Amino acid sequence: MTDSFILLPIAIPFVAGLLVLLIGQQIRGVKEAIALLATAATLGLTITLFKENINFSIPWTGFGIDFALRLYHFSAFILVAAAAFSFLFVLYSCSFMWDKPRLNQFYCYLLITLAMTNGAVLADNLVLMLFFWEGLLLTLFGMIAIGRTGAYKTAIKAFIIVGISDLCLMMGIGLAGYLAGTMTISKISLPVVDSLGALAFILMMIGAISKAGSVPFHTWIPDAAVDAPLPFMAFLPASLEKLLGIYLLARISLDMFKLHGGSWISMLLMTIGAITILLAVMMALVQKDYKRLLSYHAVSQVGYMILGIGTCLPIGIVGGLFHMINHALYKSCLFLTGGAVEKQTGTTDLAKLGGLGLKMPVTFICFAIAAASISGVPPFNGFYSKELIYDAALVRGNVFYLAAILGTFLTAASFLKLGHAAFLGKRSEQNENVREAPFFTMLVPMIVIASVCVIFGVWHYLPLDNLIKPILGEERLAGHEFGPNTMLITVTVIVLIGALLHHLFAVKVNGSGYKASDHIRHAPFLEGIYTKAEKRWFDPYDVGLKIVQGLSRFGWWIDRVIDWLYEDFAVKIAAGLSSVIKLAHTGSYSLYVVWSLIGVLFVVIMLMKSF
Repeated sequence: MTDSFILLPIAIPFVAGLLVLLIGQQIRGVKEAIALLATAATLGLTITLFKENINFSIPWTGFGIDFALRLYHFSAFILVAAAAFSFLFVLYSCSFMWDKPRLNQFYCYLLITLAMTNGAVLADNLVLMLFFWEGLLLTLFGMIAIGRTGAYKTAIKAFIIVGISDLCLMMGIGLAGYLAGTMTISKISLPVVDSLGALAFILMMIGAISKAGSVPFHTWIPDAAVDAPLPFMAFLPASLEKLLGIYLLARISLDMFKLHGGSWISMLLMTIGAITILLAVMMALVQKDYKRLLSYHAVSQVGYMILGIGTCLPIGIVGGLFHMINHALYKSCLFLTGGAVEKQTGTTDLAKLGGLGLKMPVTFICFAIAAASISGVPPFNGFYSKELIYDAALVRGNVFYLAAILGTFLTAASFLKLGHAAFLGKRSEQNENVREAPFFTMLVPMIVIASVCVIFGVWHYLPLDNLIKPILGEERLAGHEFGPNTMLITVTVIVLIGALLHHLFAVKVNGSGYKASDHIRHAPFLEGIYTKAEKRWFDPYDVGLKIVQGLSRFGWWIDRVIDWLYEDFAVKIAAGLSSVIKLAHTGSYSLYVVWSLIGVLFVVIMLMKSF
């Protein structure tokens, strides 16, 4: 196999995306076929390349900036995962998106997103990585904008938020390249003890965690859950962006910079992780829409990954990376179940759902598996990755462990609410004729992903030993044990049982699964905070908009004052003075002579004073 084969995971979906864009909306089935073939070919190719180690480089722009690609275990793992998810999402979209407009644009953006993701993962040059990274910003905007009417506002919001973080990444890349004297990623190893090294890390970290959807760069995601096509949510915020963002965070933390546990940067990462876990899950708990609830959990779970990597302990880093792939699995599955519910019922409003478990049994089972996985219920995959993170967090400080375990309680509580409201309870009359989603195109992707959640849980040593641990290498793992911590497992089980008891109590008090979190939403201290949050008081984007609007109104008033001074005040004074001067112009020559003599006399007097 020649080294040039490394170009194909980028070229195949990119060319297919451009080809799909040329096909008219009225031509049915061709776009789907091309997208399926392209993603299947990419998946087959990435599996073939998985065990390969390839370095490919050709001159590109000069100044030491080459078109350099590197395939090794970590990048190969991300390529396979991205291609697999893309194929399943295209298959799912064949039914979900069939009657939607602008399908050529949808599949074009999806395929080019896969190409740009593969390029960013393979890039071994910071500038080249940035090129592919920024390409994702354009496809992000496009995929949101083709959603429902008015979705362009959310697309602009996502573009601005992610664009600002990408600007930080750009500055961090420039600074890192300057300090290292090279733009080749595999040759950079910088300390973070000095201010410039720390600044470079922070700037690049912002770009990474923003792509992953961390607080405070997350606020476009819940809006996109409502406005964008649902497969977009499973494709980007739930899977590919998590893979790419955490991949970059791991690369800069493990390879490009010498990050040490106990340092202030390590504490910063863990703090961001803990805050992301709690703030997002608190918002998820009170949502009354299926997709918005999932979108906040897509944010909350990023916190576990950041927390694990931030501990700088092998067990925590392994846990964070394992949670990265686990999250992509169960969260994409959850969004696909939400899409099936929306497709079959026409809504994701929890108030209009209920009793769908018997009508959509396969969807319900897949939901239950994915919900148990994200909640950390043994023996599913999310349980094992979270336990590794708990272990590392406890070493670094009780507060981080408490934040993580509280997040688990609230996650379980919110999914008990969601499952109860959507699939259990009383079924509304409008859903009496609801049927299961199409099997091959919509259920198969869900079944496959849910099955992997079980496999990665029951046989968790398979992904750990073959996919995750090799990323760190034997040297970093030497002397570290990854066995079960009985005390932590016991605490987790107690917390999960507590979440179940809480849900049963809440249903009894509030009257239904749909209202299971109302007592928290309207608690004395929290009600005011929730009200402000729902009015977007804490949304940096909306706060920024209000500041800009305030400044623009201030500028408008300044402009009005200037207009008044010129048009009303100055002009009237000038008109009055001209009227007074006009009185002196009588047409009498003798009077003009007198004015002239007075002027000459005034000049003479002034000259005499000067001498």
